[in-house]
Amino acid sequence: MTEGHASPVRASLTEGPIDTAAATDAVAGATCGAVVVFLGNVRNHHGGRTVTELAYSAYRPMAQARLEQIVTELEGAATGLRVAIVHRLGVVPIGEASVVIAVASPHRQAAYEASRTALERLKREVPIWKRETYDDGSATWREEEALAPA
Repeated sequence: MTEGHASPVRASLTEGPIDTAAATDAVAGATCGAVVVFLGNVRNHHGGRTVTELAYSAYRPMAQARLEQIVTELEGAATGLRVAIVHRLGVVPIGEASVVIAVASPHRQAAYEASRTALERLKREVPIWKRETYDDGSATWREEEALAPA
């Protein structure tokens, strides 16, 4: 790992299923009393329509750089905090994870807060686009919704 940059395991894009255990292992350690793992799974519905699949695409160099920046900034903001963000690209079947965010810290409050912040920043800042396909064969590019207030 180079100074100021997250390791590939801790900020990455993948074409296949996400290895949640690897993301968790990348952040966990003896100094961390809390590990929070968020999985964003593909659901079979949206807006009253049946979804048959999601496909994600990205401008890889920029998306990778932004993921690394988010990890580095979150870790720099709290002592002992470690973050991993892995986002899947390509077609993601219903029920499978499209994103995993793993956060470890000495205490749970910091881990929960960093996990939520990581997700909000990912949705807002990283150039990853989502195309939803429906049971009638139609498809649409989706805008990311903001998270509900805490």
